[in-house]
Amino acid sequence: MATYAIWNNKGGVGKSYLTFQLACEYARTHPHEPVLVVDLCPQANSSGMLLGGIEAGERILDDLSSQTSSKTIAGYIEDRIRSPYVNPHTGSSYLTKVKDYNHDVPDNLYLITGDEQLEIQASRVLAATAPGPTDAWRIVHTWINDLIEDIQQVWNKTDTTVFVDCNPSFTIYTELAMSAADRLVIPFSADGSSRRAVRAVLALVYGVTRQAGAQQSQFFLNSQQYRLPIPQIYCYVGNRMTQYLSSAKAFKAVVTEIGNEIWAVWQNSPNVFHIHPPGAQTPSRRRDFVNMFQYEVPDANTASVVSSSLGIPIVALTAGQKTVAGRTVMVNQSQLERQQPNIQELVRNIE
Repeated sequence: MATYAIWNNKGGVGKSYLTFQLACEYARTHPHEPVLVVDLCPQANSSGMLLGGIEAGERILDDLSSQTSSKTIAGYIEDRIRSPYVNPHTGSSYLTKVKDYNHDVPDNLYLITGDEQLEIQASRVLAATAPGPTDAWRIVHTWINDLIEDIQQVWNKTDTTVFVDCNPSFTIYTELAMSAADRLVIPFSADGSSRRAVRAVLALVYGVTRQAGAQQSQFFLNSQQYRLPIPQIYCYVGNRMTQYLSSAKAFKAVVTEIGNEIWAVWQNSPNVFHIHPPGAQTPSRRRDFVNMFQYEVPDANTASVVSSSLGIPIVALTAGQKTVAGRTVMVNQSQLERQQPNIQELVRNIE
């Protein structure tokens, strides 16, 4: 059990969709374990999916954020801004049981909902890293870890599985997510910009630059200075988004290029990767490395849209006619069979 950040330095790679599917399937297959999602993206897309989809989820998000004390991640961040260097231990008061709003998700799934107010708070969070004690940067970068520990204490659990949906760009909230996570899941899509984005992930978090002497990110440098652990790479996941899939050959070429980037990091810095499952041998060949760290989640077309729009996990979705935004659409069994086994396989390999 660990904290997994789902992040790539690029929008449109399906990180929120992947967070939604992984968290729901993990909760379904671990019914006696509370599972937590922390939505650190101002767009709050994964929260919307979890809370019932494109219409119902958005209404619930509005209700939660409009309370006097917003029952969202922004509410917790406001607590921390007021008390930046002393933990107020209020994290559990912002917890939402997802089943209370969406009956299609497992009963053991919990959420700290996202909030667009994060964008407005960002400058004040960043400002808190500068004044105060000499280790202010380190303390602020443990806020999300404090949040998780607050919840674990209320649950009387010292170890839980957590999925963190991240902001696409490398903002202060992405930094806080990286500081809280044990492991990193990197989704990507089949286009050239995904390759550049993966390079950015490797540089920003792990200090892997393409040119000797290139400037390092302040996050990487400060993490080393304050000895804050950074997440190990758990896997990189190809999401076959329709708009990028002109041909299987083109997709394979992009996957190979991205794989080359990550393989090169493995050869020089294997310590930034998490070997799994427990007891597995360290890969010695490229083929073994790919088998351990690379996954693919094919696009399920209409089924993917219906799943996210109605807040029904893809594994629980059935074939037939569905109503989305007042329109009737057809989910074919073949679409479900295209994606369900991949989600199930990926979750089976999450510890």
